[in-house]
Amino acid sequence: MFSTPLATRRPRLVQRCLIGSAMACALAAALPAAAQKAAPAGEPQTQLARTELSAGMHRIHAQVAQSAREKEIGLMFRKEMPANEGMLFVFDRPGTQCFWMKNTLLPLTAAFVSDDGTIVNLADMQPMTEDSHCSSKPVRYVLEMNQGWFKQKGIAAGTQLRGRPFTAP
Repeated sequence: MFSTPLATRRPRLVQRCLIGSAMACALAAALPAAAQKAAPAGEPQTQLARTELSAGMHRIHAQVAQSAREKEIGLMFRKEMPANEGMLFVFDRPGTQCFWMKNTLLPLTAAFVSDDGTIVNLADMQPMTEDSHCSSKPVRYVLEMNQGWFKQKGIAAGTQLRGRPFTAP
């Protein structure tokens, strides 16, 4: 029963709706839409909206994690990530942002970024750990890249990122 694809189960749900209550019908109808939005447990999310950022002459192709669920999953379960790709976490307002690497298989560096795109601080993070890595002051954005990417490009705290999410000073 549990291995039956959702599309196959839907006709059975409709049959049950004919017999069941209106509440059961509403829940059964909502199930497929809700199931499609969330990535399956243990699977990486690779279909998020994307934005292009730059750090000087270096381009960054970033997936954008905005919802609570997208931020919660982040780069978990990813086995590889292209060199110039990363994930930009967007928060509603500046705050001290802290990240950890539970279920994250890749070594990453987090850049904690202010509203104007300035990198406040960088933190190297080891895979599969629950060590907390925090911004040194309140930020709204965190950009995760493969560990070593920032260092190889000579990008450090104080470097300004450019792109649609960041406002001019």
